[in-house]
Amino acid sequence: MEGLLVITTLPDRATAEKLAAQLIERRLGACVNILAPCSSVYRWRGQVQHEEEHPLLIKTSADRYAEVEAFLRASHPYELPEIIAVPVAHALPAYLNWVESETRSGAPT
Repeated sequence: MEGLLVITTLPDRATAEKLAAQLIERRLGACVNILAPCSSVYRWRGQVQHEEEHPLLIKTSADRYAEVEAFLRASHPYELPEIIAVPVAHALPAYLNWVESETRSGAPT
């Protein structure tokens, strides 16, 4: 099983919690961590932006990535959301098995 850690950021806690719950309900993620707010500085449309954002860490299987990305693109409030997938090089095998079972389409709830 190839695991992925998918990272995105949301503009507020309520949106982060809603998106996290939807990912779990759809079995697109086995676990979603909503991190403490952070300060993000970036250039957007020629202007430097300073925003508070809430990072999400989505633990999923590589075979569900396309669905995770499509869901985030459709549901994310940003015009251009950050969606970064990092392969899990090493992990506790039992944890990866759990991630795989939780993200399997049609798995029992």
